[in-house]
Amino acid sequence: MKTHVSKTTSCCFNALRQIRSVRWSVSMPVLLSLATSLVLTRLDYGSTNLAGISGRLLDRLQSVLNAAARLVCDGRKCDHISPLLRDLHWLRVPQHIKFRLAILVYRCRNNTSLEYLSRDLQWAADSDSRKQLRSSSTQKLMVPRTRLKTVGDGAFGAAAARVWNELPPTVVNVPSLPAFKKHLQHICLMLSRF
Repeated sequence: MKTHVSKTTSCCFNALRQIRSVRWSVSMPVLLSLATSLVLTRLDYGSTNLAGISGRLLDRLQSVLNAAARLVCDGRKCDHISPLLRDLHWLRVPQHIKFRLAILVYRCRNNTSLEYLSRDLQWAADSDSRKQLRSSSTQKLMVPRTRLKTVGDGAFGAAAARVWNELPPTVVNVPSLPAFKKHLQHICLMLSRF
């Protein structure tokens, strides 16, 4: 993942330099649109595969997001980044990875995702050994045991199950995907623990 993160940050910083050269010629909404389409889409591409990577690599990706927020909001390097990200409704990189994983699980639960992703998830209600437990009536996932902390915990089945089980029932039981995304983003923005 080191190579992927290096190439992604390099491409994103190059795009930010190009946007910076025209920032005084365009309006704020156009600047936001450029940053979203040229930088955030690159950060978002394959973000679910980044679950479980080291904090150092996450920090490199976060530095791109911070630079984009400062460019769009015309912030200085010494300005605190949290208010800028909150004003733009952008999630930090670790939160964004969890956000994308939760959306994939929601789509798997409603059979609107790819079948091979759904096979990696095991619902507690479907397990014969848990039929008599309270967890069988909830929307929880069983977290598979992993042999390797670095690779196994980052696998889709384990990472997605942990993220899904952290969500409150009010978010999990939302009936539509747009409403789920809205509730989930609100949770991510308001709660730093997610």
